[in-house]
Parts: sequence; C-alpha cells; structure tokens
Amino acid sequence: MNSYGALHGIKVVDLSRVLGGPYCTQILADHGADVIKVEPPKGDETRAWGPPFDEDGTAAYFRGVNRNKRGIVLDLSAEAGRADLLRLLDDADVLVENFKSGTLERWGLGYADVLAARFPRLIHCTISGFGTDGPLGGLPGYDAVIQAMAGLMSVNGEQGGEPLRVGLPVVDMVTGLNAANGILLALQARHGSGRGQSVEVTLYDAGMSLLHPHMPNYLASGKTPSRTGNAHPNITPYDTYRTGTVPLFLAVGNDSQFRALCKYLKAPHLPEDPRFASNAERCGHRPELKRELEALLAGHDGATLAPDLIRHGVPCGPIQDVAQVADHPHTRHRGMIVAIDDYRGVASPIKLSRTPASYRRKPPRFGADTAAVLAELDGNHTGKAGPSKGPESYQGDK
Repeated sequence: MNSYGALHGIKVVDLSRVLGGPYCTQILADHGADVIKVEPPKGDETRAWGPPFDEDGTAAYFRGVNRNKRGIVLDLSAEAGRADLLRLLDDADVLVENFKSGTLERWGLGYADVLAARFPRLIHCTISGFGTDGPLGGLPGYDAVIQAMAGLMSVNGEQGGEPLRVGLPVVDMVTGLNAANGILLALQARHGSGRGQSVEVTLYDAGMSLLHPHMPNYLASGKTPSRTGNAHPNITPYDTYRTGTVPLFLAVGNDSQFRALCKYLKAPHLPEDPRFASNAERCGHRPELKRELEALLAGHDGATLAPDLIRHGVPCGPIQDVAQVADHPHTRHRGMIVAIDDYRGVASPIKLSRTPASYRRKPPRFGADTAAVLAELDGNHTGKAGPSKGPESYQGDK
C-alpha cells in the first residue's frame, strides 16, 4: 500500500451526473481510486447550477463533488462513444451510472445482458429514483420529491406548521454514501470469488432509511409521527432554548446529563420533581420543563455558556451559520477545508491513519482529459493509468 490511498489501483468509470453518483465517486477518488468522469457533449448539468461560478464559468455546485477526477467527454448515444466506453471498461473495476432505467440496455450495454459476461470482474453500480420495477419502477427521482414521498417532509417543520424540505439534498447525499458502501462491499466480495456484481441504490430506499426514529416509532405504536420542530420526539430536553443572548441547542440524552445540567444551573430540585424525574416523565411535561429551563438560562450568555456546559458533561452547542463553521478553529484543526490552487472544498470526513485521503486534482474542466485518457486506450501508456498526484498531494488546511 502506498501514499496514494486505500483505493489506489482501483479504476472507476463514472457516468453519473448531478449529485448522488458524483458524491459517491468523489469519496472513492479522495481515497485513491482513479476516477474517470465521463460527461455527455452537453456536460453535467450542475456545471450551470449557479451562481456562484469560477473563472471558467463552472458552478460551485459542480466543483463541490467532482474533485480528484479526470474528466472526458463521450457521446454514448453514438456508436463511437459506446466503443470508447467499452475500451475504458476493459481494465475498469467499477462502473457507476444513474441513467434512466433501460438506457444502458437500449444502447446494447445492459449489465445483465452484456457487461457481466464481457467484464466478469466489473462492479456495476446503478443509482435511480425508484428502481427498475414495482409500482414506481422506472420513474425519475429527485431529492426534494423523494423527501416528500419518503416521509421526510412530514416529520420536518414546526409543530402545527406545514411540512418542510430539509435545507440540503440529504437524500441525494445519503444515496451517494450508500452507493460508495455498496461498491466497497462488492470489492470485498470479489476478493474471494473473483467476480463482480451489480449494486443497486435508489433514492426512495435511501430516503426511507433516514426515518429514524420515526418509522420505528410508527411500527411499534401504530401512531403516525408528527412534526416537532427542533424538539426530539423521544427525548427531553432535546431542543433549542432561549438564553440571555443567542439560542442554545441542548441534547440531554439521559438522567445523569439532566442532573449535570440542573446542577450547573443551580437548580438541583428539578431532577427531584416527579414531572422531570425520568425521560418518559420529562417527555410528558415538555412545556413546563422548557419554561423552567429558559427562566434559568435567561441570565446566561449562550455563546459562552455552550462551551462551558459541554465541558461539564452536558451535550449542547451554539447555532452557527455556514460562515462561522467555515472559519471555526476546530474546522481548521480537523483539516476540513481543503485548498488546491483557487479551489476550496469540504475535505473527506473519513480519517485513516495509514492511508489517508489526499487531494490531488481540482474538479476537471469540461473535457480536459479526453485526449490523454483516449491516448492511454490507444496504447500510448501501458497498464492502469492510476490517479495522478499532480504537483502536490494536499491533505487539507491545518
């Protein structure tokens, strides 16, 4: 194993666009895989999803999930483009795609019909909205639509308010995480069998998988969950609370943490109150407990209270905006903002001690590597290309 990463030597052909697939393949690329991003002649549509744009006119949205990849352009609707794709797959380990169901089959490139026999070691990962069959099979899926259909919006929002979309593409991103996990599982299985397989991940399934604890609560009780705002449906105090200045989020998960909170606030009588003696009792008396705690918190500065409380064993934190998070000293300490020349992005959250993630390439300019990659296929280079380290292997800002 060398410093290129845990997946050095793995070649990934990435036909995916937008978010779920590219997020998956960026995870693989950060950890050393040679990811070749294949775009259609019109490009990945997220190149235009701005502002903001870089000096080449590429949106930050695209740049956020496409680093460490080589970028080429192929027209897969044409025979020549499909022929080049097959040549790319000759020594590939993984193919990732999120075409509409039946697209590869229409091109004569279906996994079960063609690719599995021609490339028996190939791992094929397909990402779709709902899968290929069933009542919704073959229909297109989009993050916000799945948030609505898979129940996420029904439990997100203020109590008594309207259903609310989660303010980030959580379904697309967890789909990408599941796809990466599935690919790694299939690679492990291939060690023993020598055979690849197809990995299917759908946005609908991924969205449903996020319904904890709401779906377990429903399956156990038969009661349809409702919106509770920032409050946790199963735990109290677990909510935002007013202080004398900025609001604070308390996440008190057990009785000992509740006692520590009350001791800090000089209210040792609260845990002795029968209404608040256990989590179940506290959940049955949420409004009363919130009034008691906010009265105690009113004399405190939330910004200074939060770090002090957490050091006293009470899980809590201030509510920070994105700019504050980007500039936070702990963000810098963890190396969570990576910089490559003019590119800045969120670093990998996966920290491996011996084979860490590395940041070798900025997101590719449209078609920038087409000539070089096709030249490799023509025999100008031998063996797997492997990811280029570039002038420096970046490990993130410190």
